[in-house]
Amino acid sequence: MQTLKLNNGVEMPILGFGTYRANGDECRNCVYTAIHTGYRLIDTAQVYGNEDAVGDGIALSGIDRKELFLVTKVHIRAYEHAYASVLDSLRKLKTDYLDLVLLHWPFGNCYAAWRDLEKLCGEGRIRTIGISNFNPDRMIDLIGFNRIVPAVNQVETHLFCQRTEQHKWMQKYGVQHMAYTPLGRKRAGEMFALDEVRALAEKHRKTPAQILLRFLIQQNIAVIPKSVHEERIRENIDIFDFELTAEEQDTLRALDQDAPMIGNPENPEKVETALTW
Repeated sequence: MQTLKLNNGVEMPILGFGTYRANGDECRNCVYTAIHTGYRLIDTAQVYGNEDAVGDGIALSGIDRKELFLVTKVHIRAYEHAYASVLDSLRKLKTDYLDLVLLHWPFGNCYAAWRDLEKLCGEGRIRTIGISNFNPDRMIDLIGFNRIVPAVNQVETHLFCQRTEQHKWMQKYGVQHMAYTPLGRKRAGEMFALDEVRALAEKHRKTPAQILLRFLIQQNIAVIPKSVHEERIRENIDIFDFELTAEEQDTLRALDQDAPMIGNPENPEKVETALTW
């Protein structure tokens, strides 16, 4: 598994397994399958309501905890008591430390929550802290008024929402870009059907999904595709045996629509979405 070195020296897998909307036995089983397929980064969030099931899947796998990179995100309703909420996540995930904890949205008392995460880092309960859905202005503001620079910014990123300018700001400040929804969720079929994508899939003898994941990781963007189907779980990790040329990447860059479906914190309606998502 290819890794990325974060701004505090911690190594993070460039590809991980997402668990959004996976719950109960289905979540436990797909986490188990993902680990035995070779995934080492597992991503969850307090708001997903599945940390217990993720922890069960990890326990069932029998793999040494030190081999995994475990990520969760603090719900914005917990920002006033982020410290206690992370301790609860540790209990649910059945671990005594987390590799990465993110603030899920740039709403509410981010500063109080960030100070709690800094404290948890100092205590060794968290190895790395970061943010999610933060546009450059909010990211830079957080950096300017706190001690620890976020190691990661997890934002919706895919073919139709490539975050080109945001990526540049993350690079400038040493914040690792991580893509959630890297296959576009409800727009996946539309992406996969594009002539440009299908042609590259045929040329490289890969699926459209593999082409689009490869496109992101070749830009050093971490990806966390999610599936509950074993065949697709295996397909999504099988992207390290080919490369897209510079010209092929340019072809895909030209398909950007700058159209986020979820991660648009500038839209006030997203506040309510963040509370219930």
